[in-house]
Amino acid sequence: MTQPIQEQIVALVQELKQHNYNYYVLSKPSISDFEFDQKLKQLEQLEQANPTFVLADSPTQRVGGSPTKQFKQVAHKYPMLSLGNTYNETDLDEFDQRIKKTIESTVNYVCELKFDGLAIGLTYTNGKLTQAVTRGDGTVGDDVTENVKTILSIPQQLKAGNYPATFEIRGEVLMHKATFQKLNQKFAKELEAKGFDEEEIKDQLYKNPRNLASGTLKMQDPKEVAKRPLDAFLYYIYTDTPLKPTHFEQLQLAAEWGFQVDKHAKVCNSIEEVKQYIQYIESIKDELSFEIDGIVIKVNAIAQQEELGFTAKNPRWAISYKYKAASALTHLKGISYQVGRTGAITPVAELEPVLLAGTTVKRASLYNADEITRLGLCENDWVFVEKGGEIIPKITAVATEKRGLFANPYVFTVTCPECNAPLIRREGEAVHYCPNESNCPPQLIGKIEHFIGRKAMNIDGLGAETIGGLYRKGLIQNYADLYSLQASDLLGLSFEIGEEGSKKSRSLQEKSVQNILAGIEASKQIPFERVLFALGIRMVGETVAKKLAKHFGNIENIAQADANTLSGVFEIGEKIAEQIVRYFSDPNNLQIIEQLKTAGLLFESSANQAQLLSNKLAGKTVLVSGTFSMSRDALKQLIEQHGGRNVSAVSKSLSLLVAGDKMGPEKLAKATQMGVKIITENELLEMLKSV
Repeated sequence: MTQPIQEQIVALVQELKQHNYNYYVLSKPSISDFEFDQKLKQLEQLEQANPTFVLADSPTQRVGGSPTKQFKQVAHKYPMLSLGNTYNETDLDEFDQRIKKTIESTVNYVCELKFDGLAIGLTYTNGKLTQAVTRGDGTVGDDVTENVKTILSIPQQLKAGNYPATFEIRGEVLMHKATFQKLNQKFAKELEAKGFDEEEIKDQLYKNPRNLASGTLKMQDPKEVAKRPLDAFLYYIYTDTPLKPTHFEQLQLAAEWGFQVDKHAKVCNSIEEVKQYIQYIESIKDELSFEIDGIVIKVNAIAQQEELGFTAKNPRWAISYKYKAASALTHLKGISYQVGRTGAITPVAELEPVLLAGTTVKRASLYNADEITRLGLCENDWVFVEKGGEIIPKITAVATEKRGLFANPYVFTVTCPECNAPLIRREGEAVHYCPNESNCPPQLIGKIEHFIGRKAMNIDGLGAETIGGLYRKGLIQNYADLYSLQASDLLGLSFEIGEEGSKKSRSLQEKSVQNILAGIEASKQIPFERVLFALGIRMVGETVAKKLAKHFGNIENIAQADANTLSGVFEIGEKIAEQIVRYFSDPNNLQIIEQLKTAGLLFESSANQAQLLSNKLAGKTVLVSGTFSMSRDALKQLIEQHGGRNVSAVSKSLSLLVAGDKMGPEKLAKATQMGVKIITENELLEMLKSV
């Protein structure tokens, strides 16, 4: 009786897998979504009633497995190198000439789309997906196998075919534009339900499909990954022995096995054909359902690829051509100035609205006074605007031929646009500052916005617009005032939001008030190092805050330390020490800290922090590079537990280099040249065991 049920499950699994392949890989659905869902539901019911017959590669298992507490680090068998970039036809000609200097026979190329996603390496054993690893640093990546199993275009079991017992295939994980837009709309509704206003929602949404795809692939719960549909295109097979004589033939082989490959890939017999291909794709790239940022050009013959070999960073047989960012010409109406939380003054170009890369651009950052001088901006200029990475607008040049004969150059402001305090510019810095940090409204508001941020106190329910409204209504003057807010202060409170000319009124209702107060209360459990970062001490970022918290243990020890003591802490330095002393010398700051202490915030490191096992590495700086028997994080933790300091680069001050397998040859050569002591993992462990 059970045999027919098992056969029924196997048949349904095979049928649904074929439908998935038709839909996601071939883009030729053979049944309707409704019919597919009915068959999937039938399979789920059979599997629930007969769990012993559930197949590992069943479509029902694509919803994700158990959450991953920490991604395992995996060494790449074949280093995941980056590609050199070209931006013009001259670069392409030089690439072609370099190839032909080495390869005397005829050379042809394969052109493929350069997907704007995340590189992935998939290992198959006997046709079954056994491991999926991210690029990482090119040598070691994260094992994201369970997350990748949720991607319907990636086969968990290959179709019948003559594939090797073990091989790796590289590709790109991405998110389609329509999926990105749909998910962002969903996130916006969720934020709106939590009481966020329009501007706050806009700030928190993902900026582009690549960012959302990256965040999704690194989520700890595969079930959540499955709710954000990802896709993948595979583009290179790695085996010890080539399966076919050319790269293009290997792509076709991958497609036969069930992989989704680039249908736009084309063999070009000359560099001129490559240029024509690049121009054609540029004319249609906006019609694609996913983002691309260029074209990848590869030597087609595998034997020629092997002959050309690699540099330390790139394959010599491949290069990418990157399309230029979208550019537009528009009128510069004027320059305004923004004041940041540290008092930094940022000039902003006010532009005649212009459509650029699908969005209307009205403003562009000018960074500092030196940038205005470099561009040579004059009043009423016409300027070229680009989107850096298709996200941040910037002015790249001036159309000087459209400039009036007597146009006046822009002169950087000498006073703060908000409080009229004379600006200062510290020696060696490009930025101008407003020194009136205790009374300049944007600085006060900016400090509070920094305090509530995700990486700081992470106060849910509060955003920039709400903070601005609370400040203007006189309810808060600093971040400590947040902890004095009551429901009666907030309920029904109205204030304006938005920019001049498009302002609207917002009123805090009961649900928003509950979210704000709950977020403030929850922030009292944030650990000391994040509280220290949240204070907004100039030059004290996340990393410095962690080092200070670990070294001094509590806020009193930091406040009482002089500049020499502070700069004696590894990687703090004199300039950071000066800023810390300056902060704790201000009575106003000390008063705010007392308010925060009274409110119940944590100003002491957790007693659960790992204690030192010994001082055997005290005063030594250690660089860990390569792969080891334990994870690099575990090895670094061991070094710190014996008093050592981990660093990320080779320098003259480096005490020890712990070299593992697959270590970068450049780093090893540099350390050898500088006379750095190089030891193995076993030698380090023996050193820590010795008395």
